Amino acid sequence: MLILLPPSEGKAASGKGKPVDPATLSLPALHPARAAALDALTTLCRGDLDTATQVLGLTPGLQPEIARNATLPTAAAMPAAALYTGVLYDALDLAGLPTTTRRRANRAILIFSGLWGAVRLDDRIPPYRCAMGVKLPGVGTLTTHWKTPMAQAMTETAATGLILDLRSSAYTPAWTPRGETADRTATVRVLHERPDGSRMVVSHFNKATKGRLVRDLLLDAATPRTPAQLADALRDLKYTVEQPPVAAGKPRQLDVIVNEL
Repeated sequence: MLILLPPSEGKAASGKGKPVDPATLSLPALHPARAAALDALTTLCRGDLDTATQVLGLTPGLQPEIARNATLPTAAAMPAAALYTGVLYDALDLAGLPTTTRRRANRAILIFSGLWGAVRLDDRIPPYRCAMGVKLPGVGTLTTHWKTPMAQAMTETAATGLILDLRSSAYTPAWTPRGETADRTATVRVLHERPDGSRMVVSHFNKATKGRLVRDLLLDAATPRTPAQLADALRDLKYTVEQPPVAAGKPRQLDVIVNEL
């Protein structure tokens, strides 16, 4: 099972090791695109402060992120597992997983990123600020920048087995599963069912639910190979899951129903 996650805006304040070595990162097919994005971002952030603030879509209170971006090639790096600290990753609690489960997570999880394309949990990268929708001078919109190299990299990475795609909408355009690959891809929508029976899509708790869901699957050592088997595995873990109909060649959507937020 390959699990695709979004990054988080919340990140650790600083790394604790050597600077990033792009040559050691997973998915080496992404290396040229990573080098171009990194160079464009650092060049932008070493220039005019107001321009960088506008391009990156930052508020004045986040301007210190620009100075940090300017030093990325020499900044201390850390494993991606320790870098991301948002709601999903808090619920996933990678640091609290047993060693064998953590190894399983390292093999299964791929985190999409505006700057790096995609990384594994044990890839060492520095804290950064660069969303997927940013349009970097000389590179263009990162969503478009990553499409071709990501398609090449994912041809091998997602060649077989179930794909659990939990990326947010900002990151899905960078790689879109199609055809046979889409048939073995599952997405998850979290719905809150109120006492009157009505349902609504949740946002903040959507991330927390997805983090807990991934954690539970990893701890259970579940090995579903199809979206239908994934739905059964989640039901075994006491999740309420429904499977809306979907057209062939489209990812299978699973609705996870929660009663408490």
